Amino acid sequence: MLPQYSGVSPKGDLILLRKLGEKLHGKSFLHVNSTRAGGGVAEILQRMVPILKELGIDARWEVIEGDERFFDITKKIHNAIQGSPEMITDDMWGHHYEINKKNAGRLNLEADAVLIHDPQPAALVEFKESGKWIWRCHIDVSNPVKEVCDYLMRYCSKYDAAVFSVARFARAMGIDEFIIPPSIDPLSEKNRELSDDEIRETMERLLVPPDKPVILQVSRFDRFKDPVGVIEAYKIVKKYNDCILVLAGSPATDDPEGEIVLNEVREYAAGDPDIYVLLLPPFSDKDINALQRISTVILQKSLKEGFGLTVSEGMWKGKPVIGGAVGGIPLQIVHGVTGFLVHSVEGAAFRIRQFLNNPDMATRMGERGREYVRNNFLITRQTRDYLSVWYSIENKGKSVLEL
Repeated sequence: MLPQYSGVSPKGDLILLRKLGEKLHGKSFLHVNSTRAGGGVAEILQRMVPILKELGIDARWEVIEGDERFFDITKKIHNAIQGSPEMITDDMWGHHYEINKKNAGRLNLEADAVLIHDPQPAALVEFKESGKWIWRCHIDVSNPVKEVCDYLMRYCSKYDAAVFSVARFARAMGIDEFIIPPSIDPLSEKNRELSDDEIRETMERLLVPPDKPVILQVSRFDRFKDPVGVIEAYKIVKKYNDCILVLAGSPATDDPEGEIVLNEVREYAAGDPDIYVLLLPPFSDKDINALQRISTVILQKSLKEGFGLTVSEGMWKGKPVIGGAVGGIPLQIVHGVTGFLVHSVEGAAFRIRQFLNNPDMATRMGERGREYVRNNFLITRQTRDYLSVWYSIENKGKSVLEL
């Protein structure tokens, strides 16, 4: 049973996966999101669907299609759910519904369990015919624009259950709600072990020099990821510690703001030869892996964050990680144990310097971080949790362990 994860993932996760696979064998499980490339949701589904199939479950992954206006609207909805003061008009909600209606006619939505990811395809529930439907929210809904959140909940409350990444994101929806943090796949191209030659070849191709400590942030070019704040922290550090900063990210097809933010970052970084702003093509997993392994300190200085898979990715490589104290990041970083949480540019700069000046402490925290990820944030655990939710809502709240 999933022998490739034996000795990597916790044994208990693999035993439960096998038991759930037996109970759900031959049943169909459909995932729907808005992009096949860019962002953590697509990354998880690329790795999870084959695991589900290996368990004997008929797993499928569909992607909704939309026009430019649809993705502009859904980006505004995303920003409003994360607290930005966006106005979503009735006409905009109407367009959102119509695109979902078109997709409902195009896609095969028949399955024993349907997991709909995030606001973009949320209205598909209006066209539900059978099966158990679960809405999966990956974004930070701790302080949303109320009107936008309330409108979205009109759809979400029609699901059989909802899943959030962090307990305080949960809403009073009148349906079953579950907390399931995201995860990384330790065997994927982004997280597997790399040889020294593979790392060296990648750094030469990306033109990142190996002769100075590397500060790295990997993320979409999104203002909520605070790339400008990262540059400001680096500039403070640079006065005392010679280092380079790498900001690396790939475009997401459902994020129309990415290019605007990328240009803002490039303009802010202009004139400093030690800042490398890398726009990587989709599926540059090996490049990101090599960048994380060559780094001295890894940042995820988000201002809002549903989870932040790059935090677990960095910890899995045994690196000291610094993250904004928001959203799902504190689930991963135990402050002062597996990394540091920060609230400001100055705090980030202080912690970066602390790691640069104390390599033994950086090594210790990196080792603890790797084991913390092994026990909590690997894909075998998340797959187990999704199947457990499906099993529970199909069997009136029973656990697979009860039978």
